[in-house]
Amino acid sequence: MRTSRLLAIGAAAVLAVGLAACSSTAPESTASSGGNPASDDAFPVTVEHVYGETTITEKPERIATLAWANHEVPLALGIVPVGMSKATWGDDDDNGILPWVEEKLDELGADEPVLFDETDGIDYEAVADTAPDVILASYSGLTQEEYDTLSKIAPVIAQPGLAWATSVDDMVEMNSKALGLEQEGQALIDDLHADADAALEENSVLKDKKVLFAYIDQADLSQIGYYTAIDTRPGYIHDLGLPFPSIVEENAESDQFYLTVSSEEAQKFDDVDVVATYGDESIIPLLQADPLLSKIPAIAEGRIAILPDATPVAASANPSPLSIPWGLTDYLAILAEPLSK
Repeated sequence: MRTSRLLAIGAAAVLAVGLAACSSTAPESTASSGGNPASDDAFPVTVEHVYGETTITEKPERIATLAWANHEVPLALGIVPVGMSKATWGDDDDNGILPWVEEKLDELGADEPVLFDETDGIDYEAVADTAPDVILASYSGLTQEEYDTLSKIAPVIAQPGLAWATSVDDMVEMNSKALGLEQEGQALIDDLHADADAALEENSVLKDKKVLFAYIDQADLSQIGYYTAIDTRPGYIHDLGLPFPSIVEENAESDQFYLTVSSEEAQKFDDVDVVATYGDESIIPLLQADPLLSKIPAIAEGRIAILPDATPVAASANPSPLSIPWGLTDYLAILAEPLSK
C-alpha cells in the first residue's frame, strides 16, 4: 500500500527559543490514554530511513508527528501524540482535525493534541515546545536540512526513500517500530488489509478495472495531468489488485508523482476504464464537449468519478491507518459508480 508534503527552515534563534522551552517549561502531555504501552525491554530500536538510521534508546512517551497521517499510527495503537500536523485540506469543520482522527480521539477520551501549522513550513518552535521523545515523519518529504534541524529536538523517523512515496504498510512498520510496538504494528497492517479486501468486495465491479487519477484544469484543457505509480492514489488501489492504465505503467519508474500529457495525445488514455478527478459534476459535460479530450473513451462514455474537492472523502483517497476503516468502502463506491451506468 502506498501513501503519499513540508517546506522551509526555521531561524536559529527561533529554534533556540523552542529548545530552551523544552528544557525548562515543557508542557504536560495532551494525551489521556495512559501513554505508550510498549515494554521497556523493546528498546533500543533502530529505524532506517533516507538519511541513514535513527536509534531510540528508551521507550518514548511523548510522541510528536509531522506531515500527513503519521499521527494515525500511534493513535491506532492507542497512543495520543503530544503534537501533530494540522489538517488544512479535507477538514469538514475547520478545526484542523480530520473526522476519522476526531473519532479516534473521542474513543480514547483524549484531549486535542497541539496542532502544528505547516502551511509555511515546519514550525520548529512549536514542535520543540511539545518536548517530544521522538518525531515521526516516515510519510513526508523532509529535506536533509529539515531532518538535521528536527534531530536537534528529538530523534526523527524520516521517509524511507522518495518524498511522499511511503506506503501505508511502510509508514505503519516504521512508526510502530519506533514506538517499540512492531508486532502491534504488523497486526494493524493485517487489519487494514482485511478492511481493504472487504471494501473492494463490496465494490467488486472495480476488479480488473484501470482507474486514472487525473487533475484537470477547467481553465486549460490543452493538457491532462495524471498521478504516477509512486503517488498514494493510484499506488494504493494498484496494491488492492487493480491494474495501472498503460500510461501509468509506462512511467512506473518515474520519480515524479504527477505528469502531464498534451490533449492532442488523448489516445494514450484509450485503455482507461474510469477517470477519477476532483471537483464537481459540472466538469463532465465540459470534458465531453472538448474536441480532443472527448476522444478518450472513458470521458466520451461518462465514466468519470468525481471526488468532491476538499472534503473528507476526497482526503481519504490518500489512504491512512484511520481513514481506511472509516471510509474506504464509500470512497471505492465513488470510483465504482460510473461503471454501473
